[in-house]
Amino acid sequence: MANTRTDAGGSSWREKWQQLTRTSSGAPDEELHLDRSLSTFAVLLLAVGSVIGTGIFVILGVVIPIAGPAVVLSFILAGFACLLSGLSYAEIASSLPSSGSVYSYAYASVGELVAWIVGWCLILEYGVGVAAVSVGWSEYLNEGLQQAFGVTVPPELSYSPASGGIINLPAVVLVLGMAAVVSVGVKESARVNAALVLTKLVLIVIFLGIAFMGFNSANLHPFLPLGVAGVLAAAGKLVFAYAGFDAAAVAGAESKNPRKAIPIAIVGALTLITVIYTLVGLAAVGAWPWQQFEGSGGEAALAKIVQDVSGQAWTSEIISVGAIIAIISVVLALLYTLSRIIFTMSRDGLLPKRFGSISPRTRTPTFATWSLAGVLALLAAFIPLDDLAAAISLGTLVAFSIVSIAVLVLRRTSPDLPRLFRVPGGPVIPVIAVVINLVLMLSLPMATWIVFVVWLVIGLAIYYFYSRHRSIIGPGRATTTSGEPG
Repeated sequence: MANTRTDAGGSSWREKWQQLTRTSSGAPDEELHLDRSLSTFAVLLLAVGSVIGTGIFVILGVVIPIAGPAVVLSFILAGFACLLSGLSYAEIASSLPSSGSVYSYAYASVGELVAWIVGWCLILEYGVGVAAVSVGWSEYLNEGLQQAFGVTVPPELSYSPASGGIINLPAVVLVLGMAAVVSVGVKESARVNAALVLTKLVLIVIFLGIAFMGFNSANLHPFLPLGVAGVLAAAGKLVFAYAGFDAAAVAGAESKNPRKAIPIAIVGALTLITVIYTLVGLAAVGAWPWQQFEGSGGEAALAKIVQDVSGQAWTSEIISVGAIIAIISVVLALLYTLSRIIFTMSRDGLLPKRFGSISPRTRTPTFATWSLAGVLALLAAFIPLDDLAAAISLGTLVAFSIVSIAVLVLRRTSPDLPRLFRVPGGPVIPVIAVVINLVLMLSLPMATWIVFVVWLVIGLAIYYFYSRHRSIIGPGRATTTSGEPG
């Protein structure tokens, strides 16, 4: 293979990395590095915060009518697929800690073009995720305000023009507010995220406690009313609910001990998230007949479940508060992750140089953060995102597959690469991960593929007409300049 981690002169992987890092240094602001101040626990909470919320409060009411009570299996299958890919993330991230996540891993293993495609998929995943989740948060905020105070944001200011309003102002405020938090500093962002995550975990425990009191095993029969196809279709959509766990890999460049923190955070977060999602799914279908979820939103369904079981209106208010808090932390973590990926791609020359600048005061990519927030706030304010959001799962599965392939490539081309963590089972688990990801991809509807292909064509046009001519490293050499080798 042309792109390897050892050149013709026999220089080691680490020497090559250092050579290319020195080559990329130029402008004074590029002498600055991201602040390495995150603890392992902070990285774990960042991964959890970027995920828990969408799967419970946004998409649960969508997938239960697809799979019925067997949605429990869909959660497990989606979590298992993500965990297999997560093991590959953990191996490479413990060797190549970088703020570019899977983009950087693809660059280090299979070259610049594939890395660009991965980065473009990540922009879709995180960018549309931030906007779409912010739009959902606006609806939950109105429900919470109505329940608590009997007031709501006027429809003209809480819906996009396509939905009958003028502007979705709450969504704009959320995106810009989280941009302010991310820009202040990574330690401050981690503290806010930790508080939000711990709060929503407590609220989830409250939901589980109430919902299981109304558990009726008869609601689980028949368990597979829509067959295996329904389980697979729901699992494919549920990948969206797990998307974002690689925030832990992105945080590697800002972790005190990335080789230790990243594997623990990725595997720990995915295990915890899968258990929580499965329990919430089981509690939900046990408390309500699955047909009753048809046409209900995730948050509304959960709120009604606890109110039906407890007979108390205040329990519904708790779930509304939980949704509001959960989605705030998701937007925070997704915006943090996307800003670091854009920063990394800029430092490699594939995006305008300004996005790779770091604030001397906060040591964060402030320009990249606020530029992204401005664009995503406009999307959330004015553009319907339903069709585009459907492609998030597909883009995520593509990224998962490439990182598993990258593990196999780097084991062959760079056997001496320091690896604190190794995926067990040799090549078996990465191969199984790719196969499962492909099965889930094929279970997604054709409309999703059309949106994804259009996005991919736009990305390839940008690469061939702009990025490859400005690349610092060059399409024939494989690495990334954004991270530091441990």
